[in-house]
Amino acid sequence: MTTAPGHLAVIDMQRVFAEPDSPWATPRFDEAAAGVRRLLPAFGEHVTFTRFVAPEKPTGAWRAYYDQWPFALQPPDAPLWELTDELAPQARHLVDAPTFGKWTPELAERVAPTGRLVLAGVSTDCCVLSTALAAADTGVEVLVVADACAGVDDGSHAKALHVMDLYRPLIRVVTVAEAVGEAS
Repeated sequence: MTTAPGHLAVIDMQRVFAEPDSPWATPRFDEAAAGVRRLLPAFGEHVTFTRFVAPEKPTGAWRAYYDQWPFALQPPDAPLWELTDELAPQARHLVDAPTFGKWTPELAERVAPTGRLVLAGVSTDCCVLSTALAAADTGVEVLVVADACAGVDDGSHAKALHVMDLYRPLIRVVTVAEAVGEAS
């Protein structure tokens, strides 16, 4: 099997976004997870999973954020921050960050050999968007896989995809079929 060009970052496929009773539930999480499962084989070892985690002590504007979402002030090993059961075994490389954007030095290093970042996960209108813009600003080619992402609602998902696609050619919105088809 040929490996798809680029490095796949699977953004925040965690219980806190998957569980329907969570204040941060992402309604189409399962559909995004299905897209992620279709992408994984095409990228082989070129996959990094990320997790959003709360800081030990919020600073700056994050204080007001966690005043609004106090349930989330839990340590990184809390169950809500775990990757979902179906995806956790696939996470050989994991990056944690207490920020929406996951374009960390560690992720940048993993992407550097290919120069292309392929993004999937949740939520399209927050952590995926923040990661895409930060990576594009450094000159990395970014592909956002629309049918392997989910937003807080369908409208926000569509708007975020539209905004990111305005950054062409730095950021392109593609489908799973397009992302894996580039391997041939």
